[in-house]
Amino acid sequence: MGKNTNFSRQPIFNQLIKFIDKGEIKKIAGNMYGLPFSALQSRNNRKDTYSRRNFIKLTGIGLGSGVLGLSQIACSGGKKLSQPAIQGFEDTGAETGTKVWQPISDRKIRVGLIGYGVCRFAAQFGFQNHPNVEVVAASDLYPDRCAELAKITGAKKTYPSLEELIKDDSIEAVFVATDAPSHARHCIEALKHGKYVASAVPAVFGSLEEAHELFEAVKKYGINKYMMFETSIFRENLYAMRQLYQSGCLGNFVYAEGEYWHYSPTPINSFNGWRVGLPPQYYPTHSNAYYVGVTGGSFTEVSCLGTTSVISHLKPENNIYNNSFGIETAFLKTNDGGHARMSVSWETPGSGFGSETGRIRGTKGAFYEKYEGLEDNLPDIERPPIPPGMPKSGHGDSHGRLTDEFISSILENRKPLINIEMSLNMTVSGIIAHQSALRDGEWMKIPQYKLSLP
Repeated sequence: MGKNTNFSRQPIFNQLIKFIDKGEIKKIAGNMYGLPFSALQSRNNRKDTYSRRNFIKLTGIGLGSGVLGLSQIACSGGKKLSQPAIQGFEDTGAETGTKVWQPISDRKIRVGLIGYGVCRFAAQFGFQNHPNVEVVAASDLYPDRCAELAKITGAKKTYPSLEELIKDDSIEAVFVATDAPSHARHCIEALKHGKYVASAVPAVFGSLEEAHELFEAVKKYGINKYMMFETSIFRENLYAMRQLYQSGCLGNFVYAEGEYWHYSPTPINSFNGWRVGLPPQYYPTHSNAYYVGVTGGSFTEVSCLGTTSVISHLKPENNIYNNSFGIETAFLKTNDGGHARMSVSWETPGSGFGSETGRIRGTKGAFYEKYEGLEDNLPDIERPPIPPGMPKSGHGDSHGRLTDEFISSILENRKPLINIEMSLNMTVSGIIAHQSALRDGEWMKIPQYKLSLP
């Protein structure tokens, strides 16, 4: 009886904001950038484009902390802002676990936290509460935020930039919670300085070149030293799917779906406004995890369709990406002969079956919030416990589990669950998907990332 249980590198920094003289866009600019929007001008629309130095002058950003430090805020553009209600952070999950966390060592890993912003991101994952962590340093470009991050997490030292913090030889590991366009560059620099690196998502941002560079850096400096903090991995439903798949209860993979629905009529405040007009598939890991994070496989080809948005900041003339899509739905072939459908949307309100969720089907069973299939002897699908003292957290109470997995991988000298291979296979398919959407759904090959070592 069955049971129901870049193509080319185009860093965001190098792209100037288009000159728009519309009242609504000026309003968005005031919120996103903290300066008159008409001060900025597009390379695409004018021949006498501004240099990088002139852009820095216009936006009031100094070079004192170096180029890497310029984009070191996870969500905010520099204003002192009250904490908004941000989707995902309020979702602490409903599960009451029965497992008890067991320590594997009494050693404390010395950690530096980088990036605060409007999301308070570096403080949201409980490093300061983990019994095997000593938060020794904090960094943010803005002194008031740096001080607040240090106060909240108990960091004894502060640094004005990432590149200053990673010079501190007493720091063993860092959490890079900076703006998405800088993740790859910042993580590579930290790896060069011998640090274990945890990165906010996505691993890379719109650049195949940076994906290659990050992959090579991890291979060079240590395959155990990088983990991307994809929250879906430790959501209750995905963790159950993974356990069922690993135990053989789903059989051979056939089909998966994943969705990330995040209604964004006004984008979250972000450094240099990187969230304004963001192509949906540039932020694909919450949905793509519902295949890659379950099976450990990869997407090999993609055909993606985009829907033209009615939202102002998603008009191509109003964002630096020339993006018009509010929803992008990718149809993907997988390396094990199956296929998947993965959607990301900023366009529509309502989360349906969940704002970040998915489902999977195999030859022996399926999981749509419960197992239905041919097997009776099912594995333990309860998630790992979090250490005592770590509070319930956002994105389905995944934050603390991600931190514990990262710290445990260091203590046990092993690859973390979301290693560089899984991280890039989750991320890069989105870059290609957006390119496919721009070509009206043309099927396109996806680069593969595979570590030769076990």
